[in-house]
Amino acid sequence: MGEGTTGSAREIVVVGGGIGGLTTALALARDGRTVRVLERAERFAEVGAGLQLAPNATGILRRLGVLDAVLDVGVAPARIVVADARTGEGLVSADLGDRFLRTFGSPYLVVHRGDLLDVLLQAARSAGVVLENGKAVVRTETVGGETRVVCSDGSEYAARAVIAADGLRSHLREAIHGASEPIASGYVAYRGALPIEQVERPHDLDTVISWVGPGLHLVQYPIRRGDLYNQVAVFKSPSFATGNPDWGGPDELDAAFSGMCPAVRVALPALQRNFRWPTFDREPVDTWVDGRTALLGDAAHAMLQYLAQGACQAIEDAATLAQQFAAHDGATADDGGVDRALAAYQRIRAPRTARVQRSARVWGDIWHIDGTGALLRNELFRGITDDDYSYADWLWGWEPPTN
Repeated sequence: MGEGTTGSAREIVVVGGGIGGLTTALALARDGRTVRVLERAERFAEVGAGLQLAPNATGILRRLGVLDAVLDVGVAPARIVVADARTGEGLVSADLGDRFLRTFGSPYLVVHRGDLLDVLLQAARSAGVVLENGKAVVRTETVGGETRVVCSDGSEYAARAVIAADGLRSHLREAIHGASEPIASGYVAYRGALPIEQVERPHDLDTVISWVGPGLHLVQYPIRRGDLYNQVAVFKSPSFATGNPDWGGPDELDAAFSGMCPAVRVALPALQRNFRWPTFDREPVDTWVDGRTALLGDAAHAMLQYLAQGACQAIEDAATLAQQFAAHDGATADDGGVDRALAAYQRIRAPRTARVQRSARVWGDIWHIDGTGALLRNELFRGITDDDYSYADWLWGWEPPTN
């Protein structure tokens, strides 16, 4: 180990302390690995409010021993509903009760992002993960067969492998794919959460409901044990195409939703107007690994939100990575096990996440279609029964493959 280098060449360094990074650290630590997390921010925190966790993620959280803690701070909704934002008509629903649990084996949950992060943080700490804040990683390098992580403050860490979970604008991704901006969708999100007793709603509050309309949608569901009501309004900005740097302002929000039904319009006053979230994704890529650095989560496969799978796919990444390390790398002799583990991880995950990325784009088009297309969509949705999950089997029924 070089002078001034911290850590052991036996440890795995995870760059980024978000949901994907902490789940990865926890999964590896549960398998007996020595793990260090380097987070750029001065504290571990998540931006935003609500988050949906489908069974492909909650099953993994159960195996990691944290699902009960997530249930304690989240909500297990009774159903998912898609409704027409203009007419207010409920188009299709999915029952999330006993039949759902028998089908998928794990629940569908909604949770505050910060609450999930806290659960993962506590579990990772208890599992012996070393957690460091204020560490902005600028590059990784190999010196004499040893992988090093270099931070902007000059500190260096030796590592057996480096997992780049540093988000949408990952610095470590640039070393593999070059500098590039994520793809702006032209849609922008406004968020707001309010106390549940202040909600004016004509339907049940134990529902995840998505109101879909021409170039817009509104998603609503309870979080934080049912004490808060999470709301996210998304619309296509007319000024995005003109190159206006201030595209997607509050005036455009009001104009977009002005013709929607009363149940939708009543949500707008509760949205935060002082901040907005433009939505981005990236094109799928086949290469996630460079030497002993591997991408994970948004750094590998940033996706649009329409399938509610961003965090779920990062959690899948974490489970697969830990599984492949267990299968290929004994964490003692340097016999190429790390390289085999990372290669297997990339081989398994890249096609899966590419399908989810592309499907999310298509699902967004379906939600936002107008005219005859909207009429056909609505008719199709009306024909789906609430216990028919066949359309989601490929997504929610995923399990890490056995070796």
